[in-house]
Amino acid sequence: MAKASDVKSGNVLRFNGELVTVEEFIHRTPGNLRAFYQARMRNVKTGKLVEYRFRTDEEVEIARVETNDYQYLYEDGDFFVVMDNETYEQFNIPKLLFGSTARFLKEGMNVIVAFESDEPIMAQAPQNVELEITYTEPAVKGDTSTNALKKATVETGVEINVPLFINQGDKVKVDTRTGDYIERVK
Repeated sequence: MAKASDVKSGNVLRFNGELVTVEEFIHRTPGNLRAFYQARMRNVKTGKLVEYRFRTDEEVEIARVETNDYQYLYEDGDFFVVMDNETYEQFNIPKLLFGSTARFLKEGMNVIVAFESDEPIMAQAPQNVELEITYTEPAVKGDTSTNALKKATVETGVEINVPLFINQGDKVKVDTRTGDYIERVK
């Protein structure tokens, strides 16, 4: 057990039996009252935001979280199978841990997974991925005077908006958090 004064933003705590990640942790000393720590924490599993005031001497449990790079291998039902790059050990990671970024995963891609005592608690895909356009309508000559967008399907099956000059077979860089086109890759 640690004291509340040992907690920093980014720590993962076991709070009321649930794992929460600390987003903001501020020390407050209001006038003639006792000092306290104002914490804003997000539940790892549900994503709900929790606010709480810790006394300065209050005991908290900081969870031991190991974060590593893994290679995404394949999809297996409700799980993604990833492999440790050093030990070649394979793990099943629930799809919902990746959130909306899961739709941009392709085999062989490196992902980051956090474990708390053999249980995966967080997973994230790279911020930007390079994907090939598998289908898009051809651009009409002279139709590029504005920065107009058209629909295109990438190799993972996701439909994104791209500029008119992008053709089938081009590689593009996509932001996995928003699904936005960033640039064409040469």
